[in-house]
Amino acid sequence: MSGGIVTVASGVMNPLIGKLTALMGDEYKKFKGVRKQASFLEKVLSAMNAALQKLELIDEIDPTVKDWRDHVREMSYDMENCIDDFIRQSRADDAKAGFIKKTARRIKKLRERLRIADRMEELKILALEANTRRQRYNIDDWKPTTSTVAVDPRVRAVYQEADALVGIDGPREEVATILMDARKKLKVVSIVGFGGLGKTTLAKQVYDKIGSLFDCKAFFSVSQRPDMTELLNNFQLKLGMRDPDTSRTRKVDDIIEELRQHLKEKRYLIVVDDVWDQPTWNTIKCAFPEDINGSRVVVTTRVKDVAIAACQNDAEGIYKMEPLGEQNSRMLLLNRVFGSKHDCPPHLKEVMAEILKKCHGLPLAVISIASLLANKETSRKCWESIRDSLGTQLAVNPTLEEMKSILNLSYMHLPAHLRACFLYFGMYPEDRDILRDDLVRQWIAEGLVSNLHGHDLEDVGRSYFNELINRSMIQPGRIDREEVLSCRVHDMMLDLILSKCDEDNFISVAYNYNDMARLHGNKYKVRRLSVSSVAGRGATYAPTIDICLSQVRSFTLFWTRLPSLLLFKYLRVLRIEEHSQGQETTLDLTAIGQLFLLRYLYVTVRCSVQLPAKLQGLVYLETLDIPSAKLKSIPSDIAQLSCLSYLDIRMEKFMSECIGKMKSLRSLVIKGDELTRTEGNLVKVIMGLGELTNLRNLEIGVHGWEKPERDAFASSLGKLRNLKCLEFTSGYTHEDNELASLSNPFPHLEEFISAPRWLFRRVPVWMGGLNCLRILELHVIEASTQDVNLLGELPSLVVLWLMTLYVPKESVRLGTGLFPVLKSLTFCAMEGVGAYLGFKAGAMPNLRDLKISTWGEHAVPVGLEHLLRLDMIDLDGARTGDAIVSPFRDALSAHPNHPSVRPSF
Repeated sequence: MSGGIVTVASGVMNPLIGKLTALMGDEYKKFKGVRKQASFLEKVLSAMNAALQKLELIDEIDPTVKDWRDHVREMSYDMENCIDDFIRQSRADDAKAGFIKKTARRIKKLRERLRIADRMEELKILALEANTRRQRYNIDDWKPTTSTVAVDPRVRAVYQEADALVGIDGPREEVATILMDARKKLKVVSIVGFGGLGKTTLAKQVYDKIGSLFDCKAFFSVSQRPDMTELLNNFQLKLGMRDPDTSRTRKVDDIIEELRQHLKEKRYLIVVDDVWDQPTWNTIKCAFPEDINGSRVVVTTRVKDVAIAACQNDAEGIYKMEPLGEQNSRMLLLNRVFGSKHDCPPHLKEVMAEILKKCHGLPLAVISIASLLANKETSRKCWESIRDSLGTQLAVNPTLEEMKSILNLSYMHLPAHLRACFLYFGMYPEDRDILRDDLVRQWIAEGLVSNLHGHDLEDVGRSYFNELINRSMIQPGRIDREEVLSCRVHDMMLDLILSKCDEDNFISVAYNYNDMARLHGNKYKVRRLSVSSVAGRGATYAPTIDICLSQVRSFTLFWTRLPSLLLFKYLRVLRIEEHSQGQETTLDLTAIGQLFLLRYLYVTVRCSVQLPAKLQGLVYLETLDIPSAKLKSIPSDIAQLSCLSYLDIRMEKFMSECIGKMKSLRSLVIKGDELTRTEGNLVKVIMGLGELTNLRNLEIGVHGWEKPERDAFASSLGKLRNLKCLEFTSGYTHEDNELASLSNPFPHLEEFISAPRWLFRRVPVWMGGLNCLRILELHVIEASTQDVNLLGELPSLVVLWLMTLYVPKESVRLGTGLFPVLKSLTFCAMEGVGAYLGFKAGAMPNLRDLKISTWGEHAVPVGLEHLLRLDMIDLDGARTGDAIVSPFRDALSAHPNHPSVRPSF
């Protein structure tokens, strides 16, 4: 995707215009008729695209104009498909065929081109008609109503901290008290209330508060249409009962019996989140043995009958979630819009009260509207406009209707370039943890990310993701090293997404074969399709399904059998998560070699995967991500994929022969378990890395490095001048680390993350020159004052994780000027840290989180009161009881920021 803002409509129009422009280039100069048509269509469609961009910014448009917009969108899809057919035909290579076969192919190509030409002529007529309608409706005269982005630090206060929801303390203590009575028999407590009240948040707070009192614990979500086998498998994973790569197919009864045996005679705490119906609960509850060990189960649900059934009609076991009161709603909104230490400006207080009244105390509504207000100017006129947009609902359930109105308003106020990316979450089932970087690669493959200002597409995509987080459109999942690495979508927000997807024919969702067959009867062709649950249950595969798949551009499959890939002629994105292979031991993907337009392939399955012998037809493939499955064989021409940017597969022996040729790679994951050291293969692989000068991200995990391998690695890394992230997932404990003596490496490095066994004797001197370094995880044998000061001078360092086996006798006192932007510090040592580490006035002016880990005696570091922005201290190690925590709390009693102290049990 190059240039232009990418919107829901222009997401197809922009690449179409780009391809028309390409057809006018020298590569296609022998096709004079095509070039002439391309030139004409490019001018017509560019004018219509400008009109589409305007319409994207208008909240409500006339039905006739909407019909025009939808018609142009669908016409653009068909026109791009037609051009892709032409490009595929023009690139067909028959140079090695015999005379008869070559002649037959030429005749076939000629017929195909005539068919394409006829189709292009039809589409040209449609384009002219659409352009005439644009002029007749005066669409160009319609007016709209209205750099990279980091994650808003206030997000942590809303989602991650214990006080994520203002007013949660009381409910948390009440539910904990209900759970922790003297009863020895198994007890189930239900948290019930409608969507958006914060049931999951409350359950998680209770889980974190009392979890350490139990022998084992697990928190898992159910969702509206659960597959019980996979649900119970996930439950086992959360309990640590099995390896995630286990391929054994088992029945529900067998899994339940395994769970019962595992939990038997244990005191367990289980949270079953988001149960929608009694039959589902009746199956899940069979996994819980009726013991007398004081075990507890928490169920969250929005269905009263489920809550009653779970508690076995014990009224004391039901906790009904209530909306926030007026004061707590006000505090939650103010914290999000103005920060916790600010009040509402006087000129906004009245309109703020009116807005909060429409939120009805629903935390999700308050957070959503607060995030919207936080991105607007603080003028009364602007806030009144937001208030008036909410309207007054006269529905049977006005609270839920107001909620939908608020969420819809948040969507309508999204910038146009974020709408398509937001709707793309509809490709995922509910309750999924969605990885940021994987999602961004899909956005890029779909052409939803713009490099209008010349920025790196992955950086722009992460900026989009962060902006959606900041606006509370999606909820942070895993937060590590000051970055949100995954997210979840609230089920009410997902309902909004799917309704918008249906309205704009953006994504279609199916849960079985009947759903897929019905899609054929829709007004528009299916362009993106997400299939989850168990396809085929109670239905047969109908021929109309083949027709509905023929125009799909993105296909995502969850827990379902895979249709024939030959049906997907125009597929760009293919994502397969745990397909239901039945008796099969291999997932056959040999047909992907025919998917000319494929840009992204992600597969995570428990069986083996068969790829085609060659991938030469995949000229656009950018992502090949098969991280866990064992490949039957590696395509012989994988190194010739000129667009391949991200590679994570079990690479085995082929790496030594081709890794240095894959010069388009920007991200590479190498896992050592599959690499062989015979005939110097590993050294060849490592030397080949030095040829990948476009590499931005390298993750490497190789055990037991030998001297020749370490020398080769140091030599190769010195050549990777564009590297931004270097991560070691395993290493060696040798004291001689060749990386310690690199000469001026990594001018653009932002992350350096080493595994505990990747050990340096001291902090490498060259690290002092890493001016772009934001995140550092380093393991050294000894860290002196000089070493720590060297790191303290890094101007961009935000997160530091430093482990030292030994601390020197002299103490380190950090003062003004060191670690100017550091927000998170983790310091680990085998011996006591407190006597070694101290802080002077002006030290670490932005530090919020401090974690101290030691196997020795905990002592309070000198000068904690000088860390003026400190929010949290984590204590970890062999001894972390109240006797350790109390001295820290005493030392911080007069701290102006009142930081909390948390032991890690």
